[in-house]
Amino acid sequence: MGNNNPSCINNLKEIGTAYRLWAEDNGNRYPAEQTVAKGGWGDFLTNADQGAICCTNYAIMQNDLGQSPKQVICPHDERIAATNFGSNFDNSHVSYFVGVSANDTYPQSIQGGDRNLGPGTVPDTDYGYSPKGGKGNDVAIPISGPVSWSLRIHSEGHPEGAGAILLGDGSGQPVSSAAFNQNLLRNATPTTNWPAGHVPATPSIRLVFP
Repeated sequence: MGNNNPSCINNLKEIGTAYRLWAEDNGNRYPAEQTVAKGGWGDFLTNADQGAICCTNYAIMQNDLGQSPKQVICPHDERIAATNFGSNFDNSHVSYFVGVSANDTYPQSIQGGDRNLGPGTVPDTDYGYSPKGGKGNDVAIPISGPVSWSLRIHSEGHPEGAGAILLGDGSGQPVSSAAFNQNLLRNATPTTNWPAGHVPATPSIRLVFP
């Protein structure tokens, strides 16, 4: 895909490495799986609508990310990197959604990806599930789909939409909207640990967008 800058794929691979390093030191669980008492943010995810704190996932891994907020910004995103992971680091400095139930037990689980994913077969002209202002979004996406990359970030020259994803095995790759639906979403392992009262009617995965 012509506009899938290798630096974005490299960012996602570095994030994948950070997940594994963090897990090694924290009970072999990723931040979304681990309790707050043990350094994660899993307690918050027992509640719905946690998009506003999507950035927490990355702030928790700052040491394993080499203290480099640039790694959580796609070069094609209009958002810019924070100078550090301090008090000014928030969703407006993050490009990548978080698949909160992904882990290395399921290598093809959807761990993360460009934030410009949206519902339906017609690509959104803006950023899809990721709203302006960094207020975030906590989304249940049916594994039956459909979803599409919006006409932002890597989608220039790709009217059907294109993006980059991170898988549970730590690999990053470019993927079209069609491939996302057919090869990843439909083969995804549905999230099971939904907040009480927010269990989707159909098998779905939970993605938290910045």
